[in-house]
Amino acid sequence: MKLKNVLNENVVKINLESTKKDDIIKELLNILTENKLVKDVDLAYSDIMSRETKMSTGIQHGVAIPHAKTKAVTQLTACIGIKKEGIDFNALDGELSNIFIMTLSPSDHIGPHVQFLAEISRIIKTEEARQSILSATSAAEVLSVFGI
Repeated sequence: MKLKNVLNENVVKINLESTKKDDIIKELLNILTENKLVKDVDLAYSDIMSRETKMSTGIQHGVAIPHAKTKAVTQLTACIGIKKEGIDFNALDGELSNIFIMTLSPSDHIGPHVQFLAEISRIIKTEEARQSILSATSAAEVLSVFGI
């Protein structure tokens, strides 16, 4: 999986404005919608929130990876948002989340979704990578952490 095929400066926002979980999800979806990557934003939102009710995608160490399989996209799409002060995303470790990586993939495609999540997870599991993302002052700096 080549992250550069999915991520670019247009889908990175280093200063998310929202302060609640559902609003962060909407703000991230808006990034994808503005880039014409989502056909049906309401369906995408519904699918993500359905996934969140099963188990929070707030993982640990300040990272949340809201994701869903949905008919609202025709290919794997993703975006990154940063909220330096963090918000409660019901993370598994109980900590606030401040790095958000949203991904949506078509309902009928499994491989790319799993590969993307694995590659992202491999990178953000290090404290150094997370700190570099949080200290970034531009989308290009964020992407450089992912080798883009």
